[in-house]
Amino acid sequence: QVQLVESGGGLVQAGGSLRISCTGSGNLFTMGWYRQAPGKQRELVATITRVYSTTYADSVKGRFTISRDNAKRTAYLQMNSLKPEDTAVYYCNAPNIGGLDFWGQGTQVTVSS
Repeated sequence: QVQLVESGGGLVQAGGSLRISCTGSGNLFTMGWYRQAPGKQRELVATITRVYSTTYADSVKGRFTISRDNAKRTAYLQMNSLKPEDTAVYYCNAPNIGGLDFWGQGTQVTVSS
């Protein structure tokens, strides 16, 4: 069983920065961040494996950085040069070894123009 808790969301002006965190329990393999804007489907933002290999959505490349601290069981998403279109609920994801997805409760990120 994996449990995930996100933190660090909030309101920021366009061009600003924000860092969100996800702390998990259980066996954590690849961890990822997804987001869902109102009226839109949930989309992948970034993933990071236990050995720190990363992937990013094209829309956030060069602006967002995913990282993790395995000792703290925490993944981070540093978001720079934020745009209003980045406004969404951000969800942490961590599938277990069997491929079953676990999700956090989500944290709201709002970027004002």
